[in-house]
Amino acid sequence: MRSDGSNFLIFILNISYFHDTDATSSRGDTSVKTLSNLFKKPAGLLALSLVLIVVGSLLAGMFNTSFYKVNVKEISFKADHGTLHGLLYMPKGAGPEDPRPVIVTTHGYLNTKEMQDAPAIEMSRRGYIVLALDMYDHGDSRWDGDIKVGEQFSTFWIYSQFDAAKYMYQQPYTKKDDKGNAYLAVSGHSMGGFSTLLAMYMDEMNSLQAGYRMIYTGISVGSDYSYAAAVAPQDQLTAAYGSRMVGMVAGHYDEFFFNKSDEEKTAAEKAIVGTVMHKDFAKTLSGRAFLGLGADSSEQAQQGKYYTVDSGEVKVKDQVVRPSQTGERIIYTPNQTHPWNHFSPETTGYLIDFYTHAFQGVTAPSQVDANLSSGNQIWWLKEAFNFVAMIGFFLLIVPMSALLLRLPFLKQAVTNVTAPLAKPLGGGQKAAYWIAVVFSALIPAILFPTLMDKQPGGLHTLTIIAIVLLALSVVAAVIGFARSGSSPAMRHVGIGGLILAVVSAVMWVLFAKAEGIAPLSPFFNEPTTNQIVYWALVSASITAFITFAFYYFNKKHSGASFADYGISLKPSAILASLCTAVIAVVVGYLLLFAVQAIFGTDFRIWTFAVRTFTLEHFVTALRYMPLFLIYYFVSAVALNADTRSRKGGYWLAIFLNVGGLIIWLIAQYGLDFARGVALYPAQALNGILLFALVPVLIIAAIYARKLFEKTNNVWLPAFVNTILFTMVTVANTVMFWNLV
Repeated sequence: MRSDGSNFLIFILNISYFHDTDATSSRGDTSVKTLSNLFKKPAGLLALSLVLIVVGSLLAGMFNTSFYKVNVKEISFKADHGTLHGLLYMPKGAGPEDPRPVIVTTHGYLNTKEMQDAPAIEMSRRGYIVLALDMYDHGDSRWDGDIKVGEQFSTFWIYSQFDAAKYMYQQPYTKKDDKGNAYLAVSGHSMGGFSTLLAMYMDEMNSLQAGYRMIYTGISVGSDYSYAAAVAPQDQLTAAYGSRMVGMVAGHYDEFFFNKSDEEKTAAEKAIVGTVMHKDFAKTLSGRAFLGLGADSSEQAQQGKYYTVDSGEVKVKDQVVRPSQTGERIIYTPNQTHPWNHFSPETTGYLIDFYTHAFQGVTAPSQVDANLSSGNQIWWLKEAFNFVAMIGFFLLIVPMSALLLRLPFLKQAVTNVTAPLAKPLGGGQKAAYWIAVVFSALIPAILFPTLMDKQPGGLHTLTIIAIVLLALSVVAAVIGFARSGSSPAMRHVGIGGLILAVVSAVMWVLFAKAEGIAPLSPFFNEPTTNQIVYWALVSASITAFITFAFYYFNKKHSGASFADYGISLKPSAILASLCTAVIAVVVGYLLLFAVQAIFGTDFRIWTFAVRTFTLEHFVTALRYMPLFLIYYFVSAVALNADTRSRKGGYWLAIFLNVGGLIIWLIAQYGLDFARGVALYPAQALNGILLFALVPVLIIAAIYARKLFEKTNNVWLPAFVNTILFTMVTVANTVMFWNLV
């Protein structure tokens, strides 16, 4: 199977050229062969990638603007705690002369404003003004003040929504009543949901002095009161909502929230350590309290039903500052996980229904399109064409690199052709090979929970294993060197034992000193990236140990050398490979910036995105790149050594790189859906991280093989994967730029 992406195009062409007549069929076959040959060449493949990028981005932009009925522009504004950035969706006709209800919607901990495409597109096409917001320290928004390490979670989610609501309240296009109360909704996913709940609380406290409300209604998605209650207890949060209509989307399989309280749990439920399990928030004490169903009420809580609730009195220092008010509350409970919420027609439909109900009677028929049902959605088409453009982006890197390698200096990256390593001959060698392949694929997944959380118990065990391997390697080195005079082969054993001892020592340091490796700090300022870096370093060390062991105790006897692994030590080849990688990635990102400027879109599918970045992202990425280079270099060496001479080598490379993690995900969520409790119920955040990490590692495996074929060495794929995927990772998660 060709890995250059042309098969899909040929398949489409075969369909389009299908006719009954032999003459037409012959002509079609010729045309298909011509196009097939064209897309085998770098220039043809480059042209195809550009077509996918342009066409995908053009159509994504059309759906993003509801076929140009909505003006979408990036805005940035100074707020109380820093600079906030967002995408403003302004329907045609809306403005100071025709003010409309406004919806401020935002993302969660790991994401940016683009993750709110679904509600932003659907509500703006219905006539509402929408601000899709980057919370502080996410995307392009920045917190102004210093943040102490350890206090980073007391910043962005507390203030982002309320600060944005204050800004939008001041805009002349935001509709208000004659008393100055704004028709403005707040909504957010995950930590954006906490920010939503707190924004309404803060607005109520402010309104007691100002005499007007800036926030009219709100709905959180994928978040309960567990974090918000740190600012104010749940009864005061719900009391502050007063007469507002407030909703919650509480997925049954949400990895983090909507659990029962300890008092409600059965003995079996208390025995489960973690939150990745089935839950029904509407039936918990917290959910029932939100719906106004007290402990004495026998009424069964129902999802999707509006409840009229007496909010309760608002108190400050035990003094009543506002009497109880009556408002509507609703809970939706889709059969979804946490990240599923923001890529779901069902959840999007709930949001549409909620806003339509909340703003009923507020808007004139000329302002909103009442004929669009909640099931009439187009946001997914925007996402689909974003994905088409993303395919073009990743397809571009290989032909761009191939063309660059023809230039005078850059062609020095191409080294002499290396023969594939010899295949295992006997049954024992074959068995050892496949055992090593399966072990190499599974061990990073088996260790995934331990490494991502740096669990002390697991790390202690791994430290002991590393010490044992170190001792065995030293023994092998001593015996090998001692007997090297009588047997040349033993010299290889000695050298191999010495190198394995070094690798074992590195593993020992990684396990024993885990807390000191890429800790959260002003230098390494992204918590989740730090987790991935540590996992990558350990995975690289294990892979290096296995690779060296096979080389010195197996392949070396067959006459293999380091050159056969594609490890060129020529400075000119290394430098030319680095320059080629930099130029190829820069060209790709220049196209991305151009696409965003022209079409207002980027490259993404669900939680996996290639987005533009700021100077702070670039500086942060430079800090992480040396660590990721270790992983991608070792990976490129191992993948090509193990799969280059084999049929189906690309599939085998993908399995080696990510097969274990895919199995981990299937087991984790398969058990969650089947029995109501995941394989690792305490691995909530780490499981979610894999939804973006898995596609990265799949593409990295393909690049490792394909770019090796262009240069006969591992440096180009190692540099491309490092630069590109470090930038992708850094730009898509929380970045505490002002840590001190």
